[in-house]
Amino acid sequence: MTEPTQKKAMKDLRPATRLVHGGTMRSQFGEMSEALYLTQGFAYESMEQAEGRFTGASPGFQYSRFGNPTVAMFEQRMALLEGAEAARATATGMAAVTASMLGQVRAGDHVVAAKALFGSCRFIVEDLLPTYGVECTLVDGTNLAQWKAAARPNTRTFFLESPTNPQLEIIDIRAVADIAHAAGATLVVDNVFATPMLQSPLTLGADCVVYSATKHVDGQGRVLGGCVLGSEEFIMKNIHNFLRQTGPAMSPFNAWVMLKSLETLPLRVAQQVRNAERVADFLAERGGVARVLYPWRKDHPQHELAKRQMTGGGTVVVLEVDGGKAGAFRFGNALQIVKISNNLGDAKSILTHPATTTHQRIAQPAREAMGITEGMLRLSVGLEDIEDLIDDLKGASAAV
Repeated sequence: MTEPTQKKAMKDLRPATRLVHGGTMRSQFGEMSEALYLTQGFAYESMEQAEGRFTGASPGFQYSRFGNPTVAMFEQRMALLEGAEAARATATGMAAVTASMLGQVRAGDHVVAAKALFGSCRFIVEDLLPTYGVECTLVDGTNLAQWKAAARPNTRTFFLESPTNPQLEIIDIRAVADIAHAAGATLVVDNVFATPMLQSPLTLGADCVVYSATKHVDGQGRVLGGCVLGSEEFIMKNIHNFLRQTGPAMSPFNAWVMLKSLETLPLRVAQQVRNAERVADFLAERGGVARVLYPWRKDHPQHELAKRQMTGGGTVVVLEVDGGKAGAFRFGNALQIVKISNNLGDAKSILTHPATTTHQRIAQPAREAMGITEGMLRLSVGLEDIEDLIDDLKGASAAV
């Protein structure tokens, strides 16, 4: 008889395989689908074991705010996908962003961030951090000289999105990471638009990656969630205890839903990218559409950087229509298949008017400086038949 083949380590397998099998912890029943552990706490065999769990001497779970088997499976699978040593799940994407920043900084520290940010992310760095004595400098993320000039001796971390929300600017992650490290700072990257299927910030030098798992990871409009990923040292030093003590824990049910979603993430993202490419090219030729932004189109300002840094153009297309806000509203109200909502990364195509929704709290001059106009629309392309999507967009552009 031949010797049995030695099993490959999960890290040596390709991403699609990791997303089906990674992180699985089976109970004594040998279930195929991951078990859902809906429990607040855990029983110990002895007082000594309870003591050991709290001191760390005895491995195991204590309380679902600290850790839960289903949530742990999701964290392990996300870490395998991202190529990270460690991951921590959170209740929402914004909880992940907040933890990645507040877990690192102290009063007297300084943060540098790209000015092109999702509205809530900009609130964290521009409004929340200063209330705790942390200063923030906003820069043009595409201008490397501004990143370098903004660094100070007390700069603790840099923060950016790439592609940005909603302008789809592409920021040179490797170059910004080098600038941050030269200044003695870390780099946190919000990778939600690119997804881990299209871009790997950690391999480009980032110290921490954050996701709103609500978006492509769930991808079907069901549950909220977030994730923070990095080296074991970064997570344990900056994130682990912050999350344990402040409590933005992911629900085990949400983790279970996302475990099942991760199995189809490569298929969904690949098809959404194909649809987005077709949609971008179609809209670029339509009357009433003044401009289309999509990283894989040659007319995108950072097209060459996008091709180097990403493996696909993403699932989001940005368009600017004639007629400002009124034209944008006419376009949106004429849609029949595409839904009006403020989410993205969903199986259903979604249209958003950033100036009146996701970025409405930012003052108009600041919005304009970010490139967010009254006629700008963000289109998250879903999984519908591409011909039906194009027919729907054809009618909307005609309405403009």
